[in-house]
Amino acid sequence: MATKHIVQQGECISRLAYEYGVPLERIWSEPLNDQGVKKLRKSPYVLKPGDEVWIPEKRVKEVTKQAGQRHRFRRKGSSEKVVLKFMRGDEMRANEQCVVEVDGKRSEKTTTGGGLLELDIVPNAKIVKIAFVKEGDVHEFELGGLDPITEETGIQARLRNLGLYRGPVDGTMSKEYAEAIKLFQERNKLAQTGKVDGAFRTALESAHGV
Repeated sequence: MATKHIVQQGECISRLAYEYGVPLERIWSEPLNDQGVKKLRKSPYVLKPGDEVWIPEKRVKEVTKQAGQRHRFRRKGSSEKVVLKFMRGDEMRANEQCVVEVDGKRSEKTTTGGGLLELDIVPNAKIVKIAFVKEGDVHEFELGGLDPITEETGIQARLRNLGLYRGPVDGTMSKEYAEAIKLFQERNKLAQTGKVDGAFRTALESAHGV
């Protein structure tokens, strides 16, 4: 029997899969989710607090091994790949050294020639901090905290991640928010109305990656 889970801020299907011990694909394909969260949200990585997700029962897999010997078992789906793209104006931040901190655990990385930074992260991680060594700038990301593109907070968060908006992610229309919308429209050759429509959401989702 499936269990109903009410989504909290910062949760996505990947995190729920990790915490419940059920593969992401099984949760996303659960029939009880077809007319609910799966119909509302296009991506299992972007949910809204209050969404209802049905978690199918965990399947028990039995494996026969010889007694008296040491065996190693690896849990599937124990990490997720996160790809971040960094730019300075219109230029890629290529081949730059940085320090990555995931929930307090630090490592050193270098961006690719295209300004990309690829990270393997445990699904229940919450905060990622990227500190560039040369210029000293620090960027912080809340994993799983991105609201759907249909929400004003989701639009604000995406504009902020793209470096176009510096105001609060509170769903409130402000002068700064409207200017960020116009700036995105200008850069993507859309009508500069300062208002959000279907074409704007499609372009923003494409530029942001999700």
